[in-house]
Amino acid sequence: MPRSPILFLDVDGPLLPYGAAAPRFPSGGAPADPLRDDPAPDPYLDRLDPAHGPRLLALPCDLVWATAWTTDANEYLAPRLGLPQLPVVDWPEPTAEDLWSGLHWKTRALVDWAAGRAFAWVDDEITDNDRAWVAAHHPGPALLHRVDPSLGLTDTDFATLDAWLRAPGVRM
Repeated sequence: MPRSPILFLDVDGPLLPYGAAAPRFPSGGAPADPLRDDPAPDPYLDRLDPAHGPRLLALPCDLVWATAWTTDANEYLAPRLGLPQLPVVDWPEPTAEDLWSGLHWKTRALVDWAAGRAFAWVDDEITDNDRAWVAAHHPGPALLHRVDPSLGLTDTDFATLDAWLRAPGVRM
């Protein structure tokens, strides 16, 4: 049976866009549970588009949080998006080589986590260094998709991801 590809999902930038022009969704900033006393950890949760949850779930992949939010993504974001609890990548400290070479601090960990499976990585900080390193060190298909952090995920981004995830050879 073919294995679904992984979609590694960053939060700040793709789901929580930056900038004055970023759209606002007041229901995205509402507490996930109105009986909770603790405030949300980010004042920009009103930038979270609740329509992204169903669109992410419709993609033919296994969703994984790949964010500095770590487990807080499941607590504060998943309920607002209508997502189930997702696996979370644990981040090691960046190596001296990563810092020297300009490799993103997530890149090695995502390749290790994928363990040869096809994956797409959605982030606003992906560079050509990351693409080259993944191409040289990951045996399976990989799409490193940079999202404009001032816009967050757009219809075009979803179309690109959907087409790549459904492409022949991506399901292994």
